[in-house]
Amino acid sequence: MSKSSQYVSHQSDEHGFIHWSAEENQIWSELMQRQLSCIEGKACDEYLDGLKKLNLPLDRIPQLSEINAVLQPATGWKVTEVPALISFDRFFQLLANKEFPVATFIRCREEFDYLQEPDVFHEIFGHCAMLTHPAFAEFTHTYGKLGLAASKEDRVYLARLYWFTIEFGLLTTKDGLRIYGGGILSSPGETQYAIGSDIPERKAFDVVDVLRTPYRIDIMQPVYFMINSINDLFDVSQLDLMAMVQQAKALGLHAPKFPPKEKKAS
Repeated sequence: MSKSSQYVSHQSDEHGFIHWSAEENQIWSELMQRQLSCIEGKACDEYLDGLKKLNLPLDRIPQLSEINAVLQPATGWKVTEVPALISFDRFFQLLANKEFPVATFIRCREEFDYLQEPDVFHEIFGHCAMLTHPAFAEFTHTYGKLGLAASKEDRVYLARLYWFTIEFGLLTTKDGLRIYGGGILSSPGETQYAIGSDIPERKAFDVVDVLRTPYRIDIMQPVYFMINSINDLFDVSQLDLMAMVQQAKALGLHAPKFPPKEKKAS
């Protein structure tokens, strides 16, 4: 949902089939092999269980129908093909309908290590495994419904809730810290950093605290929030979240833990 993109999504044919090139399938294969190795001992069990259910191919980009054959029986969700850029209205509308948007392009080799835009690898490898879990799926559905009805100003606060859970959420377990956020799980650098670095602050999850915490999309995160169980997300979905947004607005934002983004020279 960035303002501009160099990428153009593929359109499926009349049978719902997307024709990926050999190079695009090769990039997927290399991303898969690298990240599967990287998340060992770092991803949460719920994510790994979902990944096993999805049974993603290693040698090619999966068709969206293959993902839906797993998601729909599990939680009633599906993935939906979208252009590289969609509006916030469209984004929330899809989530409210239990449809997870997947931009049908894959990063080029020049951006192999880091891509600000969510490509097909990020969306499928990062997010779809967790959508097989009922509590995570319900939280995401509730989030979509709230966002669809929210004002533009309130959506800015809701974006922080999405960022610190669905994208960059951490989980405390008996075996130590684990990852459930797709923004971490699809990034080798952030996977290592989120679990192993002593630089970021890791805070116990509190909704109002989350709503007040600024973030930047183009840096390693200075703050992560930890839940105790994926089922905590279901509990959060049952709260009066919009009342909490109003509370966060009244309290104001926390001071950012990062420098302002440098403006590009014109």
